[in-house]
Amino acid sequence: QVQLVESGGGLVQAGGSLRLSCAASGRTFSLYAMGWFRQAPGKEREFVAAISKSDGSTYSADSVKGRFTISRANAKNTVYLQMNSLKPEDTAVYYCAEAPTIVVVTTTPNYWGQGTQVTVSS
Repeated sequence: QVQLVESGGGLVQAGGSLRLSCAASGRTFSLYAMGWFRQAPGKEREFVAAISKSDGSTYSADSVKGRFTISRANAKNTVYLQMNSLKPEDTAVYYCAEAPTIVVVTTTPNYWGQGTQVTVSS
């Protein structure tokens, strides 16, 4: 059974940084693309960033380009989201997700984690 467990969320001041981690288990991690999504109160869940399973190609939403970086460590079955220059509008629950390809993970992932709260104060 696939499990995705996020960690690293918390409270940070605007301009600060956080690094989220997502530990995966239950399948061969290196065979799947990974992504991050977020959901703010009263809003729909939105795509943040994704990384391919093989060549490390990445894709990010325009709202986070230049500030957030997705990466993965296949030996640790973990995907990361480094978030810099955080803004109050980045406040949300952040979810990691898994899918067979980077195209699918940006739209309809197969599996989701339980989420981790990120709060950015002004």
